[in-house]
Formats: sequence, structure tokens, C-alpha cells
Amino acid sequence: MGRPACLAQSPQLPKQMAICADFDRVFEIGPVFRAENSYTHRHMCEFTGLDFEMAIFEHYFEVLDVIDALFLHIFNGLTTRCARDLAFIAAQYPFEPIVAKPTRITFAEGIKLLQENGYPDVDPLEDLNTELERRLGALVKERYGTDYYILYRFPQKIRPFYTMPCPDDPDYSNSFDVFIRGEEIISGAQRIHDPELLVERATACGVDVESIKAYVDSFRAGAPPHGGCGVGLERVVMLYAGLNNIRKTAMFPRDPKRLEP
Repeated sequence: MGRPACLAQSPQLPKQMAICADFDRVFEIGPVFRAENSYTHRHMCEFTGLDFEMAIFEHYFEVLDVIDALFLHIFNGLTTRCARDLAFIAAQYPFEPIVAKPTRITFAEGIKLLQENGYPDVDPLEDLNTELERRLGALVKERYGTDYYILYRFPQKIRPFYTMPCPDDPDYSNSFDVFIRGEEIISGAQRIHDPELLVERATACGVDVESIKAYVDSFRAGAPPHGGCGVGLERVVMLYAGLNNIRKTAMFPRDPKRLEP
């Protein structure tokens, strides 16, 4: 056809289009491919993504409510139904069981916690690096007694263009990340459902509006407020089992140095 094409793409935009088509909730599980030079303990070039999108009726915390219910159900189910399997894993890779309590703190509260505990120069409008994420996870565990928590209301400038700004402060956004043992497993947000605001935000972020025309036009017939997230399955397994490398969660891990088999 003479046009560039990708073999795989993010399911988020099609999920949003499905919400526009009056599907209240959309779920998807499938492979995700990333062509990036990530030589870290928690990145791979191919992983299993669990994604969902849902209509919002009153507040984007409805999305967080689903996440809390889902993961507490998973953690409790693993403990009660998979104790034998977990014992096999622990025999080879000893780990402390996850402590999970529904806990939510704002990004600003997280920054303040870091500033009060040895990191006074952390910028309240910049993203956290891996070191700061881990330190914050330790501080949350110490203060709230949980390995699992949700950090929300991130600065707008560090989130994608389609993220809904906070109605009370445009410097922040209706967004969130979910953490286990101080590492991020989920990133999500309320999406912008107004096409004119979407164009405005894309332009401000330097995105070629013509390249996303089909996406923007899908909202022009009307769309409900909605939000969603993406979950990296292997990363969840790695952190749940206290493993030190995500490659231990995949039979044939693929990264920039290993593509075969």
C-alpha cells in the first residue's frame, strides 16, 4: 500500500474508541512490543499487557476503585489458592509476602514525604526516578504499613497529551501510578474526551494533530468521561515474588540483547 505501518500498537486508543461506541467497559490482554534500549531489571522488549478502559460517571477515582478491588482480589486469591506454588517459588527465591492495603496519596504528598526524609531538593513538578520511587515506597511502607499504594494527581507536564488536566489546577492532572514494593506496575489516567481540548493539548505538547486525526475525530460525535490504565503482567509477578529481575518471570525473555528464540 506504500504506507508505513506497525505490526503492533497500543490498545489504549482503540479502547477509547470503543468507549465512544457505548461500551461502558473494555478489557484487553495481549503482547506489547517496545523498541527501546532499556537495559534495566524491570524492562523487556516484549511483555504481556493487561489493559482496561471504562466510562466515568462522577469521578476518575472510579477507575482507582476497580484497580484496588482487582489487585486485592488477586493478592488474596494467590495467598489462599496458590500457597503450594508460592512455597515452591520461595524455596528458590525467598521473599516476604506482599502487604496490601488500599492506600492513596497525591504526588505532592509523596514529594513532601521525600523532602522531609533526606531529599529536600526534589522538584515537585518533575517525575520521580527509580531511586526516588524506591525510597518513597519504603517511606510509604513505614508510615502506612503497605507494599501496595496508588500515587495520583501527577504534574500535567510529565503526562501524555491526552491526560485530563485537574479542574482546580492545570499544573496537575487526573492521573495515577500504582506501585508494589516501591516500583511502578500501572500507569493510567482520565483521558480527555473533548476533541477541542484534545487538539489544544496535543498542539501544546508538540504532537502533529494531523497524525492523530482519526483518533480526535472519534470523539466528535460525543464521548463520555472515561479513563483507564495499562498493567505489565511480568513486572507484577516480579515484584509480587520479590524477584530481582523481570527476566525471571518469562520463559523466553526478549530484550535489546536477546531476540531469539
